[in-house]
Amino acid sequence: MVGRTCYTSFPPGCRVEPLRHTSVVRFGTYEIGLQSGELRKAGVRIRVQQQPLKLLEILLERPGEVVSREELRSRIWPNESFGDFDQAVNVAIAKLRGALGDSADNPRYIETLPRRGYRFIADVAVVNLPSTTPELAPADASSGTEDSAPIEAAGQVARTKRLPWPRAWMTLGLASVVALVILTVWVFLRRSRPPVDILSSSPVRSLAVLPLENLSSDSQDYFADGMTDELITDLAQISALRVISRTSVMPYKDVRKPLPQIARELNVDAVVEGTVLRSGKQVRITAQLIRAPADEHLWAQSYEGNVRDTLVLQKRVARAIAEQIRIKLTPQEQAVLENTKVVNSEAYENYLKGRYFWNKRTADGMKKAIDYFNQAIASDPKYSLPYAGLADIHQLTDQPQLAREEIQKALDLDDQSAEAHNSLASLLYLFNRDWAGAEREFKRALELNHNYAPAHHWYSMYLALDGRKEEALAEAEKAYELDPLSAVVGANLAKILQEAGQDDKAIEQAKKTLDLEPDSAVTHAVLGIVYEDKRMYPEAIAEYRRSLQLGGSPSEMRGLLGYAYAASGDRTDAEKIIAELKALWPGQTRAALDLAVVFSGLGDKENALYWLEKAQDMHVSDLVGIRRDSHFAELRSDRRFQALAQRVGAPK
Repeated sequence: MVGRTCYTSFPPGCRVEPLRHTSVVRFGTYEIGLQSGELRKAGVRIRVQQQPLKLLEILLERPGEVVSREELRSRIWPNESFGDFDQAVNVAIAKLRGALGDSADNPRYIETLPRRGYRFIADVAVVNLPSTTPELAPADASSGTEDSAPIEAAGQVARTKRLPWPRAWMTLGLASVVALVILTVWVFLRRSRPPVDILSSSPVRSLAVLPLENLSSDSQDYFADGMTDELITDLAQISALRVISRTSVMPYKDVRKPLPQIARELNVDAVVEGTVLRSGKQVRITAQLIRAPADEHLWAQSYEGNVRDTLVLQKRVARAIAEQIRIKLTPQEQAVLENTKVVNSEAYENYLKGRYFWNKRTADGMKKAIDYFNQAIASDPKYSLPYAGLADIHQLTDQPQLAREEIQKALDLDDQSAEAHNSLASLLYLFNRDWAGAEREFKRALELNHNYAPAHHWYSMYLALDGRKEEALAEAEKAYELDPLSAVVGANLAKILQEAGQDDKAIEQAKKTLDLEPDSAVTHAVLGIVYEDKRMYPEAIAEYRRSLQLGGSPSEMRGLLGYAYAASGDRTDAEKIIAELKALWPGQTRAALDLAVVFSGLGDKENALYWLEKAQDMHVSDLVGIRRDSHFAELRSDRRFQALAQRVGAPK
């Protein structure tokens, strides 16, 4: 094979011969000073520990070639046992990737080849060379010292030709004068202007914590996901920062997308990436902060300790990020990030497992979540979060009394829980009809965590029922900013727009949400409501049918569908829907309310009022909204309807 000649900027496939006079190698925006052992990005030094730095040097010796794990072991960890080495190399690679802003899923610098080793895939250049360009041996060229040569010698420099003495002195003198002039001008300009903060021109005021990568084992995904959740929760305490919610960041788990693209999709200034490595009772969290639009690395650090110290490590990461983006913390926020409750490690781990299965939103996941939350409580009865987890499940499964009991336990142990206050607010107005108490709890939840998207979401629905349309829209928009990929949040914003009389914007929002999640039953239902509001009945009927097909509420969707049939003059299909709803009753108590909706569409006031009474007898919570429900517009003047609305506590 004919060898290639590679010059100062060389692609993968060229081995680097030792350089006697040069000790700086560049790749991308990074430079490594091999004699000084310094790694810099755009001139800013990045702290890297000795082993990851040595690993980088070895990879840079042979860019484009696979460096086996055995070679790394023999050169960096010759005295480690196999198990210790395996963990050490994983940690070193993770640290190195953290320092370089690299990703295992979408590598720009270091590629992992399973069961083989690692390869440096970026172009590499030698900088600060003498005038003569070195020649580099092709990748297949043989060399007796090549494999063992240290990276400090990154290429062989050819001997330079000597200039005649007079010409040499003249050249040197001219160069010195030019350099002196440039230096003088630079010093003058630098002193004549104030120092510039690298973040002042583009401050970070919003960020997303991307799912932390699990470096432990597949069976411990719950641990990495739990760390992601907790870091989001900690950073969300900072009032000057907008932090994207979990629902919108988890879709990026194991997804290969450029960071600037993710930033645009989530509308944030910066992202936090990182890894979690757990081995026995030890845990290591590596995090890095990246200004997303420019893919600019701002900060990276690793934290390690015992599993029981995990909460402490997380708060240290959150504090470090706040310091890096120059966010001024209030005394309360400072206290939250400083104070960490001591939690039994087994209870904490079971809580993380419970949240992991709760977030799946499946029947099987709920059962497992309940089991893990109960195990956490058994291990540490004074740990409040598992009680809040059980309350969430009971609310979702329509068991308000059980939810209320768990919420009270959580608040008795920790009255600073935004989640618990938000759940209590929902219970107060939906079941107790305590509107003032509910608003007080919503405001308390948002005071504790202004980035808690569910609180903004639920508060917007509360405000809409109370007739406060502008406030409801502001809260719905805030929830959407924090959770832009949630179909439920997007659909709610469309519904609030419709209730505010902005039908065209509501349709636009619903369609945008369906672009992200075409099979969202709730979004199809909301789009149907907007079409119905515009008297576009065929379109409304199509959307209601689609929602029912996708798993929308069997009774609610039939109620809306039956009303649309009735309003469009299709009495036959409306009566078929009535028969289907009666078949659901009384197994599904909400069917009474939906029967009233269909009869109201048919103009049958007596039957509509009859079924509203049945719904009230069964304590259907959604009766709270009947005063503002347009489906009952023809009943509002009837005294019996007014008396019923008063009994169920519907706001005027």
